[in-house]
Amino acid sequence: MAEKGKLYLIPTTLGDSEIAGVIPQRVVEIIGQLDVFVVENIRTARRYIRFLHAEKSIDNITFYELNKHTEVADVSLFLKDIKAGRDVGMLSEAGNPGIADPGASIVAVAHANNCQVVPLVGPSSILMALIASGMNGQNFAFNGYLPIDAGERSKKLQMLEKRSRAENQSQIFMETPFRNPKMLEDVYKSLQASTRLCIACDISLKSEFIQTKTIGEWKKKSVNLHKRPAIFIIHA
Repeated sequence: MAEKGKLYLIPTTLGDSEIAGVIPQRVVEIIGQLDVFVVENIRTARRYIRFLHAEKSIDNITFYELNKHTEVADVSLFLKDIKAGRDVGMLSEAGNPGIADPGASIVAVAHANNCQVVPLVGPSSILMALIASGMNGQNFAFNGYLPIDAGERSKKLQMLEKRSRAENQSQIFMETPFRNPKMLEDVYKSLQASTRLCIACDISLKSEFIQTKTIGEWKKKSVNLHKRPAIFIIHA
């Protein structure tokens, strides 16, 4: 019986940044050795792999697509390759797989089938924003995307602010880039002037912007976040 392969959790860049500055050489080498990938988007995954290894034959690579449209029954298809002894790489659209993307379901299947899971080092916008925020890095929570409805979002923001104050906990959340301006507007309306807010956008890119101010201070400052990937952190 063949020894099982491994599931490698492979980081990608957070945008158009220099590979050498954010992706370790070991990650590049492992990608070059793999011929099976679980990805969010096949087109962008092919582009990333081709950029790192121009000599690699993309047509000989097996891709399993995992996104919000993937059927539950299709999630475990990659297992046949791992059980046959082939190593599999999992690629997110940006940053590390398994956080704010559907990759966790793949990792759970791997563990349930006693497959070795190997996380690789790479950029995480969530952690990079937190360590640059000056907020509590010993007690924090990532809340993903908040409700789209303005009323529900306002309630959620106020609840996070209350929790932050009660537990001394940094509250991290994000939004789809084109809705960032509306998010910022709702943050200003919903939170107290003394609450601190870190805005971290375009992390690891040349246009990187990371600043922490109180809500009252932010209201006096103009910041353009439209269509720029951003992380928001509050601490009351």
